Amino acid sequence: MRIINLNEETKKDILERLLRRSPSQYGEYQKTVDEVLADVREHGDEAVLRLTEKFDGAKLTSASLRVSKEEIAKAYEQVDESLIEVMKKSRDNVRAFHEKQVRQSFLTTREDGVMLGQRITAIEKVGVYVPGGRAPLSSSVLMNIVPAKVAGVDHVIMTTPPRKDGTITPEVLVAADLAGADEIYKCGGAQAIAALAYGTETIPKVYKIVGPGNIFVTLAKKTVFGLVGIDSVAGPSEILVLADETANPGFVAADLMSQAEHDPLSSAILVTTSRELAEKVSALTEQFASVQSRKEIIEKSFENYGFILVAETMQDAIDAVNEIASEHLEILTQNPFETMTRVRNAGAIFLGEYSSEPLGDYFAGPNHVLPTNGTAKFSSPLSVDEFIKKSSLISYSKEALEAVHEDIIEFAVAEQLTAHANSVAVRFGKTVTSVER
Repeated sequence: MRIINLNEETKKDILERLLRRSPSQYGEYQKTVDEVLADVREHGDEAVLRLTEKFDGAKLTSASLRVSKEEIAKAYEQVDESLIEVMKKSRDNVRAFHEKQVRQSFLTTREDGVMLGQRITAIEKVGVYVPGGRAPLSSSVLMNIVPAKVAGVDHVIMTTPPRKDGTITPEVLVAADLAGADEIYKCGGAQAIAALAYGTETIPKVYKIVGPGNIFVTLAKKTVFGLVGIDSVAGPSEILVLADETANPGFVAADLMSQAEHDPLSSAILVTTSRELAEKVSALTEQFASVQSRKEIIEKSFENYGFILVAETMQDAIDAVNEIASEHLEILTQNPFETMTRVRNAGAIFLGEYSSEPLGDYFAGPNHVLPTNGTAKFSSPLSVDEFIKKSSLISYSKEALEAVHEDIIEFAVAEQLTAHANSVAVRFGKTVTSVER
C-alpha cells in the first residue's frame, strides 16, 4: 500500500477519489435500469422470468418463483449444524441489540384541553434484497430482516438471485428462515427491485425496500424512491483504521484486508501518526494479501483505493477521519475511548485491538448496513427506525382552540391563505374571505 504524508492537498485528492465510487457517478447504467423497470412494470411476471433467464441463466415459472417450504427444509439439510447454531447466536445478538432501539408512542395532555402525541406504527410490507454475486451474504439476511421483525413489520418479502439451476444458496435460505422472512422469491437485479416496487402477478408490492446490491440494484432503488421508501443509496465497502505507535501492525494489515476483499472498488485506509507503523503495515499488507483466496480483488482495491496517510499530529489524523466519514472506523490508539470522543463522522466505530471489523459484520449485534461514501456525516446505520413511521396526534377542545384561534387566523392571513384562516374562524361564528380582516 502507498504511504502518503497527510496534508490538505492529499486529503482533498483522496476524498475526490473516494467520491468517484458513488453510485451516482455511474450514469451510463441508468438507461439499462430504466428499461428493466419499465419492462417489469408493464409485463409483470413475464418480464421477471425473461430477465432472470437472461441475467442469471435460470429458467423459472411463476409457480417456481416463490421458494417453497420444501426448499427451505432441504436447505437445512444441506447446511452444517454447527453453522446453523452460529447463525442462531448471531440472530439473537442482532435481535437483542435492536430491541433496545424500539420506540414507544406517547400522548401528553394539558389542563387547557390540548392533547398532543406521536403514534408509532410499523411499515406493513417491506422488501429485503439479498445479493448473489461473489459470496452468499447470509449475514446481510439477518441484519436486514431481524430489525424489521423487531419493529413489527407484518410482511417481510425477500428477493435474491437464483443459481443457474433455479435454486437459492442454502445458507441464505436458512438465514432468511431463522430471521423470520415471510416470503422468499428467486429474483435478482433491477428486475427484483421493480417487482417489489410495482408488484407483479406473483411478487407483492411493498412499501419500502432495503438491502445492498450491485450498481444496477442501487440505481433501481434510487429510481423507484418516492413510489416506495428505500434505506439508502449504498456504495462500495470502506474501512478506515486510526492508529498510533501502540497499534499492532499485523492486526492493522489484516483488518484493512477484511474490507478490501469485498470488491475492487472497496476502500481501505490507515491514518496514523507513526511513520514506523505505516511502513510495517505497508509491507505486511503485500505479504498477507499474496496468500489470500481473494488475492486479486484485495490487490485491486489497494491499488485503486488503498492509502496509508501519515499525519503530523493526532488532531490532524482525527480531522481527516471526520472528513472521510468512513463506513467502518477502527480506533487502535493508546486510549481508544478518549480518541473516540473527538470523532464525529463514522458508520460504526470499533474500539481497541480486539474489536476487529468482522465482529460487526457477523456477530456483535449492531447493524452492519452502514452509510458509505461520506454519508456518515448525515446518515446512520440501518435500525428499527427504518421500519417504522410516525404519525402526529393533535386534539384541541373547543375552549383550547378558542383561546388561540385569533393567533392562527392572523398567521394564516399573513401567508395569504384565507381558507386556512376561515377553517378556524367558522368554528366561532366568523368568516375570513380576504387578507383584509
